[in-house]
Amino acid sequence: MNPFLGVMFHALGGVAAGSFYLPYKVLKKWPWEVYWLFGGIFAWLIVPLCVVFFVYGEPMKLLDLIVLEQLKWPYVFGVLWGIGGLSFGLSMRYLGIALGMAVTLGLTAIFGTLIPVFMDGSFLQLGETLAGQVSLSGVFLGVLGTFLIGKAGKLKERELESREKSGPLEEFNYQKGISVAAISGLLSACFALGIASGKEITLATEHMASSPLLSNSALFFVIMAGGLTSNIAWCGYQIKKRRSIDIIRKVGKFQSFSNMLLCISAGTIWYFQFFFYGMGSTQMGQLDFASWSLHMSFIILVSNIWGWVIGEWNGTSQKTKVTIIAGVIILMVSTVVIGYGNYLN
Repeated sequence: MNPFLGVMFHALGGVAAGSFYLPYKVLKKWPWEVYWLFGGIFAWLIVPLCVVFFVYGEPMKLLDLIVLEQLKWPYVFGVLWGIGGLSFGLSMRYLGIALGMAVTLGLTAIFGTLIPVFMDGSFLQLGETLAGQVSLSGVFLGVLGTFLIGKAGKLKERELESREKSGPLEEFNYQKGISVAAISGLLSACFALGIASGKEITLATEHMASSPLLSNSALFFVIMAGGLTSNIAWCGYQIKKRRSIDIIRKVGKFQSFSNMLLCISAGTIWYFQFFFYGMGSTQMGQLDFASWSLHMSFIILVSNIWGWVIGEWNGTSQKTKVTIIAGVIILMVSTVVIGYGNYLN
């Protein structure tokens, strides 16, 4: 085990997750549901499948090691996580990379902490232990940080009302963005539940992995297959309803080819957040309790850096900018506190 190396892998995962939406920002003339699904096919099917073939020398033998019953809950949680991922993409469409990721991940940290204790009936006992008190403190900080970030978004909306939106602010819509971010924050926590429910898959297949760093690859493929299912269902419905195929037929061949490359880039970058997350968690040893918190902290940090770089906060007041910075800092601290509470537990 090498926790320092683990943190570096988590940082790389955060860079990938915080950056994957950038190619979509420069994509032109394709409807959202088309490029989201096209990129998703690479993120949730093609790249994970390639990794499985790379990691396991004879991947077909995995079928002999995995019991069908073991696939059920990771796949179900993957379907729910896929709905969260779908609304996650919409939150960034309407709120921007910085605000959309911050709100969604703040809610994910809160729900990811509270859902398991509600499910096992131990919520009322949280306040009776030091671990529970620390975790609840982290949740409180997460609520505060998310509130400040949401307030910054509301201030941003008011300040943009008086001028024409363009560039990275063109599709900004606070009400739609906050609504889908709330759904995403709740359901995105299901990925962690999918990992927890699929430990038997990892234990059964890890001896076949070419490296212990990549021993989660088979489990990730199952969860992402669930995510792909829900995204195909929704995007396919939207493509049929809005006749999106007719729209992209009118786009020139060069633009379509460029869009395809951008979608492939976005999907591949997206997958590598979990590629590096899996590598990081295998190196953390007894500090693995901090993996999820580190992952979200790096994503929040990187996505907000990109948000400032591409001008998502251009034209906003000093008060709005101070509010978003304060919210992001508090949110990052909250993920660390929640992780420490998990360690004490």
